[in-house]
Amino acid sequence: MVRIIADIIKAKGIEGGALLAFLAPLTGQRNGAVPIIKEKSASGLQNYENGSLDGLINLQRVNDIMGINAFFKAGNAKLKEGASMIACMENLEQRRDRLFKKFPWGVNLLYYMLDFVYKRIFPKFRLTKRIYFALTQGRNRALSKSEILGRLVYCGFEIEEVQEINKLMYFKAVKRRAPLEEPEPSSGILLRVKRIGHRGKSITVYKFRTMHPYAQYIQDYVFAQNDLAEGGKFRDDFRITKWGRWMRRFWIDEIPMIWNILRGDLKLVGVRPLSEHYLSLYSSEIKAIRVQGKPGLIPPFYADMPKNLDEIQASEHRYMQAYIESPYTTDLQYCLRAFQNIVLKKARSN
Repeated sequence: MVRIIADIIKAKGIEGGALLAFLAPLTGQRNGAVPIIKEKSASGLQNYENGSLDGLINLQRVNDIMGINAFFKAGNAKLKEGASMIACMENLEQRRDRLFKKFPWGVNLLYYMLDFVYKRIFPKFRLTKRIYFALTQGRNRALSKSEILGRLVYCGFEIEEVQEINKLMYFKAVKRRAPLEEPEPSSGILLRVKRIGHRGKSITVYKFRTMHPYAQYIQDYVFAQNDLAEGGKFRDDFRITKWGRWMRRFWIDEIPMIWNILRGDLKLVGVRPLSEHYLSLYSSEIKAIRVQGKPGLIPPFYADMPKNLDEIQASEHRYMQAYIESPYTTDLQYCLRAFQNIVLKKARSN
């Protein structure tokens, strides 16, 4: 098995030491069923029985796989519980570096812009998506690290290790469960995200996209890797796009939440509508009191400007206590304080 990988490395002319070390935990299994393949579709896994593999290594870039989720789901089915799959991809940063080095200055910028439109925008919309896949058959797609890791979690895997080797991103994922049965998330501009609302009820919150597709599935992974930064946001959150950071700075992404206010899911001032994972970081006392009122578009964060999760919880606790005693007066006071901090002091959550 190691010899097969060594031959592939030699044929490609790449430095193989780091790659061999990354693959070693699977290639070193003497009695295990760990096939090494180079497949572009799920059909390449049909010859293996379900639940028969101790591991799986695919040396074909995920960027060239037609039907990525179908391939990951097929890999999940063939692996035993707790078995690992190793694969690789070219992420957006690696792709940009490759294209800029491939062409002379000026030409590389023009090529990159065209590549951005064709390889990143076309696959996101229904009409252009059909044209794109008809022309490319899914080859050489521009994919983010966030999207691929999110797809893996969606398809039943847990991210175990990620490493950059030979200008590609290699990842090792462990089978933990069956793939999710919920519909695949949209890659469009408008997002529908699940949040915890009044009395703990699950609500759908509308926002403009600021993260890569499938980003919501790796929130716990990002937290485990990077923890929280000042202000309660995830530190070095690679899930956010460059234009997404700009949109968040000016709250453009939250404009569709006005529809949630009209529907009655949210009110103007109130605690943030949080995801289930983020809410799990709160203490039981704060979780119990914050669901006694509707979440809001303007959180008490902007009135108090807390710096860490403990201060955020304390801020929301003070707000909820005051709100329960005097809802209208409290919301008016917090709205005015938030307005002062945002407009006069240029306060931002990120």
